[in-house]
Amino acid sequence: MKGNSPLSPVLLKLLSLRLLQSLGVGVRETEAERDQEEIALERMDAVRAAVDVQDTAALDALLDPLHAADIADLLEQISPSERADLLALWHGGIDGDVLSEIDDSIREEVIEALPEAVVAEAVRELETDDVVDILEDLDEPAQEKILDALEDADRAAVEQSLAYPEYSAGRLMQREAVIAPEYWTVGEAIDFLRGAEWLPDQFYHVILVDPRMRPTGYVTLGRVLSSGRSARLRDIAEDSFRTVKATDSETDVAYIFNQYHLISCPVLDENGRLAGVITIDDAMNVLDEEHEEDMLRLAGVGDDSSIQDGVLETVKSRIPWLFVNLLTANLSALVISRFDTTIEAIVALAALMPIIASMGGNAGTQSLTVAVRALATRNLTGANALRVVRREAAVGAINGAAFAILMGGVGALVLGMPLLGVVLALAMVINLIVAALAGILVPLGLDRLGLDPALASGTFVTTMTDVVGFFAFLGLATVMLL
Repeated sequence: MKGNSPLSPVLLKLLSLRLLQSLGVGVRETEAERDQEEIALERMDAVRAAVDVQDTAALDALLDPLHAADIADLLEQISPSERADLLALWHGGIDGDVLSEIDDSIREEVIEALPEAVVAEAVRELETDDVVDILEDLDEPAQEKILDALEDADRAAVEQSLAYPEYSAGRLMQREAVIAPEYWTVGEAIDFLRGAEWLPDQFYHVILVDPRMRPTGYVTLGRVLSSGRSARLRDIAEDSFRTVKATDSETDVAYIFNQYHLISCPVLDENGRLAGVITIDDAMNVLDEEHEEDMLRLAGVGDDSSIQDGVLETVKSRIPWLFVNLLTANLSALVISRFDTTIEAIVALAALMPIIASMGGNAGTQSLTVAVRALATRNLTGANALRVVRREAAVGAINGAAFAILMGGVGALVLGMPLLGVVLALAMVINLIVAALAGILVPLGLDRLGLDPALASGTFVTTMTDVVGFFAFLGLATVMLL
């Protein structure tokens, strides 16, 4: 390490702390319990300093002990120029696990910055499902770069998986599966596993197959190890056994894992034969991605927006829905303009209108969020939709009545206009009922049409509550106060 390098006491402090910990030497409680974010920021500063002075040894000392996910986080949080400098200095440290953990938005950039030999070595370490996951979001030249690095058998398996529809079980599965004939004993299975050199890094079941390679059950490794050698595998198979087709959607697969508490699940080809296996980590990733996608779509920022996106990409993802909101806002303005005479006569209406619209918008968002999440988890179905709609209508009516009393009192006592209080109260009840119903009926309607209920629900619900709120408030004021 260079004597006068600008690594600062930060790097020395981190290295000293790690050395003390590795030697089992106690550190001060305040040091051991430091906020993790502070440690991450100090580490990032030290990494930047090491890159600035081209100190590979210091960079190794900082990054080698980290988990692949932490390295990926660091790469995502620094700027593109800093990322390029770091990869040029430390490309030998990038392995398959790091490539798999990196966010899709910068993965292609990272792969292009690495020497082909490093990429080749990294992808050879991965299971086929991880390779497919990396390839899905790359353009064709980058895909070829990775495919060329694979052995012929692995390349064929990856290309077969890529031939399945996007977002299908065939894309999600890994080809490496541990199988055994259903008539084998535990002893035969153990001897087979001990002698095999190709086993996946992680697996949870031994899948039982018939002579035509059709799965008939599976046995957990725990049952294999705890049973006598003479026990038949078919006799200790799990009751939770289920299969999915390679063409099933990954959303359906994730639901099955979550619903039936599966750890792994065999995947069948078009002939019912074993094509691969999906493990719980991949299924949970799908659930996480679906949840994130719903949140982004509800906010109107696109379903693939990322904090790593540049300015232009971010603008492109957000401007369409802002334009839609502009159109709907003009619709609300049109409704208000129809009551300009009423507003001129009673100026207080202009100050009170936002209250009605805001309350309706918030109530609609509450109902909408619950409905979209319930549809995603399949807790809201045709069997209970009517009951849920009735419940939301009742909730809207009760909330509306509660706030109607409050706002009616404001109109009568504070503003000294009892009839205005009645108008406020009636408009509040109407708008909160409409908001509650819109929040549940709009996503239900979109779902029935085969559309993602999170895609445009927020815009529709907000428009309905604004238009109905303004119309009810100003219309009642026109009838009752003029």
